Amino acid sequence: MEENTNQFLGEEHIGKLMRKYALPCTISLLVGALYNIVDQIFIANASYLGSYGNAANTVVFPLTVIALAIAVMIGDGCCAFVSLCLGMERPEAARKSVGNSVVMIIVCGLVLCAVYLIFSNPIVAMFGGTVNAETFRYSKEYFFYITLGIPFYMFGQALNPIIRADGSPRFAMVSTLAGAVINIILDPIFIFIFKWGMMGAAVATVLGQIVTAVLAVRYIMHMKLVKPAKSDLKMDGIICRKTLVLGITSFLSQISLVAAMAAINNMIRKYGALDTIFGQEQYAQIPMAVVGIVMKFFQIVISIVVGMAAGCIPVVGFNMGAGKRHRVRELFTKLLIAEAAVGAAALIIVEILPQQLIHIFGAANESAYYTNFAVKAFRIYLCMIIFACVNKACFIFLQAMGKAVSSTVLSMIREIVFGVGFALLLPVFFGLDGVLYSMPFSDILTFVIAVCLIAKTYKELRREVSENA
Repeated sequence: MEENTNQFLGEEHIGKLMRKYALPCTISLLVGALYNIVDQIFIANASYLGSYGNAANTVVFPLTVIALAIAVMIGDGCCAFVSLCLGMERPEAARKSVGNSVVMIIVCGLVLCAVYLIFSNPIVAMFGGTVNAETFRYSKEYFFYITLGIPFYMFGQALNPIIRADGSPRFAMVSTLAGAVINIILDPIFIFIFKWGMMGAAVATVLGQIVTAVLAVRYIMHMKLVKPAKSDLKMDGIICRKTLVLGITSFLSQISLVAAMAAINNMIRKYGALDTIFGQEQYAQIPMAVVGIVMKFFQIVISIVVGMAAGCIPVVGFNMGAGKRHRVRELFTKLLIAEAAVGAAALIIVEILPQQLIHIFGAANESAYYTNFAVKAFRIYLCMIIFACVNKACFIFLQAMGKAVSSTVLSMIREIVFGVGFALLLPVFFGLDGVLYSMPFSDILTFVIAVCLIAKTYKELRREVSENA
């Protein structure tokens, strides 16, 4: 049997492990989130694109999240499975999971790319791209080039957590950062100098994603702990099932977010058309552009939150596998406190500085209606962001503990039952503002359920510690 060099996960101080694993993971996810956000910032500040380009970016964004959902299901599932296997000293199963995951993500990336290319028009329309003719044109252009990079994007995102599970969180961070830097450098060149518009923004993003994928391939060929062989690429149904079960929560949390965004985009299109201001052709794209910007800020915050929680997956998985429940409980406590602090900081920013935020996204080139709606959207849509942060941490931690059912149910309730339900229901009573109210309503009710699950988890961990003692 191979020597398990991950023993320090069960011995080192919890706070130090959090810094070592959570910080690189947070930076990786934050940088990943910046791909789409950087595009939107440069698009918004290009006078020839403006809010039409912003709206198009909002339309395409959920479609990239679908790709991300599949990638993190495979990557996070493999990360959790590998960590559990190393804790139980089963390196052969860990190797098999990595090999099978590589094959799965390549196949899924190619299939999704083909589907997007074949059905591009109805897909863009489904996510609100028909708000007006100009938005539809920009959406199709941006979507086409982004689709060409889908296999590279998915491969890089899926391999990131696997690399962390192999004990190299810093390399995972650097590979993602390298791609983002390429994107940031090329965006202004393609958009402002070459005047390539939406195509330029998309091509810059794809080139960055290719760099990240190439670095991931290089690492897989020289892994430290797991070291998969060619024979591990042969598909094993049992290993695949266990890997995907552990990653299903990550998938559902992302894919259900897509359902919520689709509902929100279509409600914006429907009830925006009934508004006295935004019912006018020249302003019709503003609500969709603004809500997309608010979602992008929320994505930055959630990237920090998810990064902190997901970075701890190897630590949680190893200590669960090794039977060290007291360390799992200590980690859960520290994580919840940290996530709530991130939410509190974000709340202060959105309530006090909404005008400054919206000016980053080209408000100077737009009408007063753009800024006024944006300020209201930031303050209402994200007013319960502290609860949202704690909820997300709870989803991921339960998944890392192997409680896939509890984590999945809670995630589905938040995104589908509440997220989609309130997005469809509240506009009936409050018009366009009802779309904004859907977020805080969903987070409050989810938090009530999350508190019950958190209390139950603490009780179980205390009981297991007492029994072991």
